[in-house]
Amino acid sequence: QVQLVESGGGLVQAGDFLRLSCAASGRTFSNNAMGWFRQAPGKERDFVAAIDWSGTNTYYAESVQGRFTISREKAKKMVYLQMNSLKPEDTAVYYCAVARRSSITTNENQYFYWGQGTQVTVSS
Repeated sequence: QVQLVESGGGLVQAGDFLRLSCAASGRTFSNNAMGWFRQAPGKERDFVAAIDWSGTNTYYAESVQGRFTISREKAKKMVYLQMNSLKPEDTAVYYCAVARRSSITTNENQYFYWGQGTQVTVSS
C-alpha cells in the first residue's frame, strides 16, 4: 500500500523558516516527478513546487520563488520543501504528491498519490 507522510509543519513567526519532509512508502517513485501543493482556509489547493524524477529540474510558483526550495533523496524515498522568509500568506495545509509522469507538472490532476498534509501557520 502506497503511503505519503508529511512532517515538519508548525507555528512560526513571519521571517522564520521551516523544512517540510515527505516520506514515501509502499513502492518506489524514483521515476516519478513529485510536488508540493498547499491549501489555505476557504481557498483552492494551489501548486507550490515540483521536482522531476532525476532531481535536476525544479519549478516554483511565483509566490514562493526565491524563498522555497524543493529537493529529493531518491534512495531514502524522501522529498523536502525548505521554506525560508515565511510570510503570513504562506499559512496553509501543505501536501506532497507523486506525479504520474517523470517530468514536472503543475497540474494537480497529474498527481495520483497524495499525503494527508501538514499544517503551516505563520503569524505576523
